[in-house]
Amino acid sequence: MKKELEIKNELDLPAMEKVIVSIGLSESRFDKEAVENRINTLTKICGQKPHPLKAKKAISNFKLREGQIIAYAVTLRGIRMYDFIEKLFNIVLPRIRDFRGINEYSFDQSGNLNFGIKEQVAFPEIKMEEMKNLHGLGITITTTAKDKKEGIALIKSLGAIISKEKRQREKEELESIQEMREEREKKAKKSAEKSSHETVKDNQSTEEEEK
Repeated sequence: MKKELEIKNELDLPAMEKVIVSIGLSESRFDKEAVENRINTLTKICGQKPHPLKAKKAISNFKLREGQIIAYAVTLRGIRMYDFIEKLFNIVLPRIRDFRGINEYSFDQSGNLNFGIKEQVAFPEIKMEEMKNLHGLGITITTTAKDKKEGIALIKSLGAIISKEKRQREKEELESIQEMREEREKKAKKSAEKSSHETVKDNQSTEEEEK
């Protein structure tokens, strides 16, 4: 990491500050059993009891009241944080089907990493037969990195695989859409020119007939 970032002093190298693991309740907030399942999931995965996150304002369209619990989260620091990261990068992520790495766009400009895991059963602590409903969870890794480049270098040094594949695929899709759009515009232009030419020709024929 020192070579990659060209930093001589080890004290200036980026480091992790904390890891936040959260689970949103969504519509399950009206189901007491589902809420308990999510709390138990976070407790098993992180080794400590989660704290509730409450809505800051009411939104009637979502049947949301101010102060209502909408998610649960666990904040990890110190040894538990490093234990969780080691488990995450070496056990959990490789167990996810078709996993090809953490995408670069999951990093913000401050070098922090935010990504989600679609199913909680990717964690070895969660047994499939004990789960009634599958749900995802979000993971935020806060670092002391100064920018995105330092954040990526830090996460790579911890054993994570960083991928550009999705961004490249999205770029190719956008290029394909642009090509199709240009092709349609060309066809529309040709059609308009042909129609205009036929109109002029018809007008000339009509004038000749009148003469």
